[in-house]
Amino acid sequence: MLTEREIESCYLGQFIPLHYHHNMLMDQNRMKNFKAAIDHVVFPGAKVLELGGGTGVLSFFAAAHADKVWCVEYNPDMVAEARRLLAMNANGDRVEVVHADAFEYLPPEPVDVVICEMIHVGMLREKQVEVIASFKQRYLAKFGGTLPVFIPDAIIMAVQPLQQQYAFEGFNAPIVQFQPLSPVADGTLEMAAPAVYSVLDFQAAVDPLIRWSGSFTMAHSGTVTSLRFITKNVLAVLMQQQTTIDWLNNHMVLPLAEPVQVVAGEMLHVAFSYRAGGSIPSLQATMTARLTVPLERLPALA
Repeated sequence: MLTEREIESCYLGQFIPLHYHHNMLMDQNRMKNFKAAIDHVVFPGAKVLELGGGTGVLSFFAAAHADKVWCVEYNPDMVAEARRLLAMNANGDRVEVVHADAFEYLPPEPVDVVICEMIHVGMLREKQVEVIASFKQRYLAKFGGTLPVFIPDAIIMAVQPLQQQYAFEGFNAPIVQFQPLSPVADGTLEMAAPAVYSVLDFQAAVDPLIRWSGSFTMAHSGTVTSLRFITKNVLAVLMQQQTTIDWLNNHMVLPLAEPVQVVAGEMLHVAFSYRAGGSIPSLQATMTARLTVPLERLPALA
């Protein structure tokens, strides 16, 4: 019988279908930036662990430099696929594909770099934050010393109010949408600039509970119907160049339960909270947006 966590994992994305992993291989932006980050961080002779290996492509990038890579994958279909593909590629013999739960597995010896790409917009659905926290605790208990370097290094998340149309050939349907970074999707009006609501630093302790409350000055008159969630993955920090290697997820647009009519110049207060790794509805259930009444409009005290 499946445990509660195993049931949740099946629902929240731990068993992503094979063709979705194949689509990731065709995402040139994702592939190029992860390769650049791994090339920068993984040094010759390094020992590398990948948690949630999928097709094994990130382990393949690491194997170009590392002496040994452990690629951990829980989905048996993906274990077989990773082994098949790595056997077809150079340095595939340096990668050991391990069929194991990332929440439980530890390498047989200390590693220099940990790669973990269990990333969803807003750090929802997938268990990256929880997996890395569990790994750190167990790794230090077994090996002591210092922790390895993590890829990605950090996550920066922002939110933005939108006026989003939800008419599909005359059918009104406020639904969750995933939109490419550019161009701006048809029927989308950005009502204010994005605001950063959370920064997760994987080289330090990460609080899985994410809360935010803040205000936006409306750039346009209209109706705020939705919140756009933006997730920037800082894959590696290039200290000498004073820059970073980044990868951005597609934007996630969530409709508000109660749209808000606004006038340009008014202040809109937005609040929400959720737990990293939680479901999209768990975030939607907490989303609120309301106009902030300026002080000059408040009734005077008698």
